[in-house]
Amino acid sequence: MQKQDQYLRQQIEAMVFASEEAVTLQTIRLVTGAELDSGRLHEIVEQLNLDYDRTGRSFRIHRIAGGYRFLTTPEHEELMKKLLAPKIRRRLSRSVLEVLSVVAYNQPVTRGEIQQIRGSSPDYALDRLLERGFIEVSGRADSPGKPLQYVTTKDFLDLFHLPSLKDLPKLREIKEIMQEQEGITAPVPSDEGDPEKPLYGSERQELIET
Repeated sequence: MQKQDQYLRQQIEAMVFASEEAVTLQTIRLVTGAELDSGRLHEIVEQLNLDYDRTGRSFRIHRIAGGYRFLTTPEHEELMKKLLAPKIRRRLSRSVLEVLSVVAYNQPVTRGEIQQIRGSSPDYALDRLLERGFIEVSGRADSPGKPLQYVTTKDFLDLFHLPSLKDLPKLREIKEIMQEQEGITAPVPSDEGDPEKPLYGSERQELIET
């Protein structure tokens, strides 16, 4: 391999590694000054991926959204979810997390039922949660208007490291949950008579994050 070609490979690899977004052909040409087309770029990416495969690396370069990004290999998916879940939870606002907890403890639940529990419109939060894949539509309620019903998904369980919905935190665990939550404080409901009692009604709003 010519020294110039090797240097171009290194440049492309460095750009994809350093960028937070998918790196496009146009960006690569602009930054490197190289005159390469999509076919040549594809060849370089394939060569890099062959090197990664041969040396047993845990990542590959993939074409995404019109550009290229590093992604970990599928066998490390669960590990990455555990690593990134706390960051994802912190990015969800308190109101979104509250709606997520209402869905988790009441599912299947309709928009109207969520609003009745929280006392405010859940529309924005529902849109965000659907977009992120933490809830989904499971069907329609057998009530006037046949409103949509929402349930949590496997991604929700993964986000909070829960084997199943049976493992949702009980009331006695809420204080610990709040202590672990970064930057969010909330009153903890009192229910000393039954520490193992699941959260019901408005108490479910207090579950913010594990």
